[in-house]
Amino acid sequence: MFSERTSVGLDVHARSIVACGLDTVTGQVMRRRLVPSAEAVLDWLRELPAPVAVAYEAGPTGFDLARQLVAAGVRCVVAAPSKLQRPAGDRIKTDARDALLLARLLRMDEIVQVRVPSVEQEAARDLVRAREDARGDLMRCRHRVSKLLLRHGIVYSGGHPWNGVHETWLRGQRFDQRGIQLAFDADLEAMLLTLDRRDRLDKAITEMAANGEYAAIVRRLGCLRGVSTLTAFGLAVEVGDWHRFTGATIGAYLGLVPTESSSGQQRSQGSITKAGNTHARRLLVEAAWHHRRDYRNPGATMRARWKLASPAATARGNAGNHRLHQRWENFVARKKKTVIANVAVARELAGWCWSLAVLGD
Repeated sequence: MFSERTSVGLDVHARSIVACGLDTVTGQVMRRRLVPSAEAVLDWLRELPAPVAVAYEAGPTGFDLARQLVAAGVRCVVAAPSKLQRPAGDRIKTDARDALLLARLLRMDEIVQVRVPSVEQEAARDLVRAREDARGDLMRCRHRVSKLLLRHGIVYSGGHPWNGVHETWLRGQRFDQRGIQLAFDADLEAMLLTLDRRDRLDKAITEMAANGEYAAIVRRLGCLRGVSTLTAFGLAVEVGDWHRFTGATIGAYLGLVPTESSSGQQRSQGSITKAGNTHARRLLVEAAWHHRRDYRNPGATMRARWKLASPAATARGNAGNHRLHQRWENFVARKKKTVIANVAVARELAGWCWSLAVLGD
């Protein structure tokens, strides 16, 4: 419940902050344009009738401002931009109006907050996202190399590509035209450098997953098929506090539930919402494909993961593996499209991951 006297909305940009304060006793509105620094914001807040509460939208400027305000004893709310309630007929949008809207919504307790991660949690999240960027860069580099060769009628047929044998074959390619050779060498060099960057990030994530604060949850999530160390660590840092959700709500948070437009006796559902964390959703969708294969006896890799987890987590993971594979079989029997079936399995997989994350050791 809002208990402060003054509610403040901040429209934060890279080079300026437009602030609007609303005195809930007198109704006075106070406005100021500030430089983008916590010190300038705090100096202005001290001029307002105390106590003060502040709200601003989550965005590219991050959470440093919120952390500094909280450290100074000011309650700060970081709003989810997609959940802000704006008047449908409002056709004028300015920084000052946005700041005033935030101040009013804060006063009415109508702001949906986003979770502000700690500095350590944000560092782990940055590491995971750097690895995700390296994965995408590597895919694009490989496409450039293979498509350059394809344009000149060269196709690799020695087995699976992008392994040691394939790399040796690539290094042996020679072209008569100097321009083609220089372009190929540049693309191959970029691919090898990106591969090395991805491997270094993989090593760093593996070390952090084994020894950091996420080690216990990574071991428990690893009891499920398709959830390796990289996937488990990515889910752990992206979701953060799993206790915010339940097994039924975690799927909606990750955008794995269908859109809906229903009224009266009519109910219409569409594709998934794709709301929430894109990276976590992709990890779950990729992991769900692993449950399509038969599951009778766990393999050596799965048994090795189970040895690192508690008996309760092992039993829970085994039950989840059986259940998710059964779901796949039901969808296949109903002749459901595989991509749609996989998303449905991913939604249920999110619930199983939640149950393991909150299980405890």
